[in-house]
Amino acid sequence: MNKILNDIQVLLVEDDRTVREGSVQALELADFTVQGFDSAEPAHALLRPHCPAVLVTDVKLPGMSGLELLAAAHAIDPDLPVILVTGHGDISMAVQAMRDGAYDFIEKPYSSEQLADVVRRAADKRRLQLEVLKLRERLAHSEGIDAYLLGNAPAMQALRQVILSVASQPADVLIYGETGSGKELVARCLHLFSERAKHHYVPVNCGAIPETIFESELFGHEPGAFTGASKRQIGKIEHAEQGTLFLDEIESLPLAMQVKLLRVLQERYIQRLGSNTPVPLDVRVIAAAKEDLKDYSDQGKFRSDLYYRLNLIVLHIPPLRERREDIPLLFEHFMLDAAERYKRPCPVVPAAQMQQMMAQDWPGNVRELRNAADRFVLGLSACDNAAPPAPLAEQVGAFERMLIEQALRTAGGNVADACTALALPKQTMYHKMQKYGLTAEDYR
Repeated sequence: MNKILNDIQVLLVEDDRTVREGSVQALELADFTVQGFDSAEPAHALLRPHCPAVLVTDVKLPGMSGLELLAAAHAIDPDLPVILVTGHGDISMAVQAMRDGAYDFIEKPYSSEQLADVVRRAADKRRLQLEVLKLRERLAHSEGIDAYLLGNAPAMQALRQVILSVASQPADVLIYGETGSGKELVARCLHLFSERAKHHYVPVNCGAIPETIFESELFGHEPGAFTGASKRQIGKIEHAEQGTLFLDEIESLPLAMQVKLLRVLQERYIQRLGSNTPVPLDVRVIAAAKEDLKDYSDQGKFRSDLYYRLNLIVLHIPPLRERREDIPLLFEHFMLDAAERYKRPCPVVPAAQMQQMMAQDWPGNVRELRNAADRFVLGLSACDNAAPPAPLAEQVGAFERMLIEQALRTAGGNVADACTALALPKQTMYHKMQKYGLTAEDYR
């Protein structure tokens, strides 16, 4: 039995009692919840916007006809799937009805399997519509930090809590995350939800500024400090006074500049180039790296004293492959944003395509997912070199592996705790871990 389908109710209108009772029985055997009616009016009275239902109606009825019921139903909810049942010779009329918005039509006499198959497809479509609507309502009503950092994964919930707890603290913060995972967004949240929000947030990409002008950009300069310095320039650090300085890709900061940054962090003042006058600072510094600074320090690529000075409050952003359950919500958010930017309607993602996206690793993380949403809104493939959906068994296996990995990660590699979270016997858990090549040590 397909228990997933019982959340969608079928409203079936048929004035022939024998046909109605047979159709209701066939759909109930297919595990649908069904209400049968001998006329259109009582079915119409039950319709509401966004109701979890599929309407199946004969065209020829006493009183309100099936076509009139179709029009009345779509006046209430234009997206409600309506399946028309027609008699022999009414095909041209049914085709016109589909142009007018009917989901499909069935010609009498029909088999139980044919009826159940059409209703099942309509129910899948209706469920997807309602899931998308629920996501969009949630996005529209998100408040506070939830409106910035989206995601239900435990790691994201924990990250939001830590951000709120440390946002107003004066301590500097180090953020780790892969390319495209959202390091600057986390830094902005630390600024926005702190008392410094009314002052400047100054982002600096340490890997994008040429080394020859880096010191001037960061510390500023006085007139005559070097050739071409005709007037005073306030540097990025000073511009962030009472606010937040965000140093992205800090692992690419030149070693000579690391010494000077360390002095700023320790003494909280700067000197502009060409000046001997110290400028006191009240700046919170947030640094971000995609590489492990301890490894860089051990290799001599990053000063160990600066590393230990930054390594006070450390935030880790999980890559998208470790929170795949957030992909539908994020993708819907990015599609809504793209639809507004491109002035195009926001499409609905077929369930099979969403499953395919959830099975991908997304090495570019959230940034890559955003680009995919843009392409999808523009009518292109969401996935580069998209392959056909995998067979059902492979999709189920990939999803099962993902759930086990998440449970092990959340449990810190404790198999017993992961078994409790998944309600799995230990023997079954170990069998599945062996099947997917997973070891508890990888998650500790």
